[in-house]
Amino acid sequence: MSQQILEKPATFYEHFDRKGGPKDTTHYCPGCGHGNVHKLIAETIDDMGLGDRAVFVSPVGCSVFAYYYFDIGNIQAAHGRAPAVGTGVKRTRPNSIVISYQGDGDLASIGTAEIIHAANRGEHMTVFFVNNAIYGMTGGQMAATSLMGQKTVTTPYGRSAENEGFPIHMAELIATLEAPVFVARCHLADIKGIMNTRKCVRKAVQAQVDGKGFSFVEILSPCPTGWKMDTHAACEFIAKEMLPVFPEKVIKDETATRVGWTHEIKNYTDDQVVESLELGQLGEPFPKNQKFIENFQTIGFKFAGFGGQGVLTAGAVLAAHAMQEHLQVSWIPSYGPEMRGGTANCSVVISKDPVGSPLVVEPDVLAVMNDPSFDTFEPTVKTGGLMIVNSTIISRKARRNDLDVLYIPLTQIADDLGLKAAANMVLLGAYIEYSKLMPLEHLKQIVPKGIKRKALGEQNIMAVEAGAKWVREHANSRKPVPSLTA
Repeated sequence: MSQQILEKPATFYEHFDRKGGPKDTTHYCPGCGHGNVHKLIAETIDDMGLGDRAVFVSPVGCSVFAYYYFDIGNIQAAHGRAPAVGTGVKRTRPNSIVISYQGDGDLASIGTAEIIHAANRGEHMTVFFVNNAIYGMTGGQMAATSLMGQKTVTTPYGRSAENEGFPIHMAELIATLEAPVFVARCHLADIKGIMNTRKCVRKAVQAQVDGKGFSFVEILSPCPTGWKMDTHAACEFIAKEMLPVFPEKVIKDETATRVGWTHEIKNYTDDQVVESLELGQLGEPFPKNQKFIENFQTIGFKFAGFGGQGVLTAGAVLAAHAMQEHLQVSWIPSYGPEMRGGTANCSVVISKDPVGSPLVVEPDVLAVMNDPSFDTFEPTVKTGGLMIVNSTIISRKARRNDLDVLYIPLTQIADDLGLKAAANMVLLGAYIEYSKLMPLEHLKQIVPKGIKRKALGEQNIMAVEAGAKWVREHANSRKPVPSLTA
């Protein structure tokens, strides 16, 4: 004789040992709808046999501790960023079932960019949007979905269109996009509403199981504590106040006609990576000198000047040179919106080890092409560091006396060669000659391949030579560091 056993879903932990306080109850307030939604999701995972595939993403909000309860994969996300995190999970593990569980303060406020773009891309995930028209976790402030006239901590006189605008209808907004396959709104105000929510939860998850794309279920949920009501009044509030504004309905359902598909994980060979990044244009690396590499000390560079002075290119060419010497490099630019004349700088790190951060805050070597860059970055150079100053444009001297400073008329030298824009190559030639960091002849081989205007390769090589010549004639070179020629 068969018998029916009523018990909580196996997707829940038997006891909530991760939670502080009582281990058999959740942290949610009495009458809160999160418990009901959790149970409907857990039952769905059980019935579909998805326990080993499901990943539950819970961002900041009342449900941030969902991992206390769900015995499946769990990831916490920054406020509003659950769809972005879920995208990463699904793209790297296509067989996973990603569930993004978000509230209105999270999804409809701080996270609107993430949810809109994830939906527009048709990411294979299921989003449950719990709409209680208030910020429940932080004390009852107005949410993007708060009703017109609704009084909250931040709208004590009621929400007004003139001051706070209108409630956002997220389900309708998502449904306007082409990619989502299933979009619905349901509620927890009564048994009928809960049973309809159960159907929507299952259909949304099934759409992901079938590979049909993005599914979204908005759930109107009671928040007795935030609304300052008892549980019965909270359910009445949903039925009489929220449903007229946020009607219960399936807004979009293409599950019957949409063809399932999966993201393809693409594995690229080393040759394909080199080709796609155009690294092959540098040619074969120079012969490897193991002693040079083993003795190499990490150096952080900052190149700064006006846009159009070639500081970004200077950094890129130096990084390319070091890479061809079998060193680890990074290059990252920073510039304003102006095409020419605005400030620009780049950070370059050269190391024998993998580069942890590409940002150089305290450079070992600073090259400045104009006064604003000199004023800005001189204080940041490490004590004992090297500073190269374009004395054609910069008239003042360094304010610090704990630095090694070279004043070189970079722009004038380049102008004398007939290519004023090559002041950046004069800079590189001068630095390599002064520091003996890497062979000058190797730099001259890199320059024609590292600049954009290939036809000016010879002139840029001349600029490199001119910079090196100036150092030989006007400055004493540093004591050579362990070099490739050692």
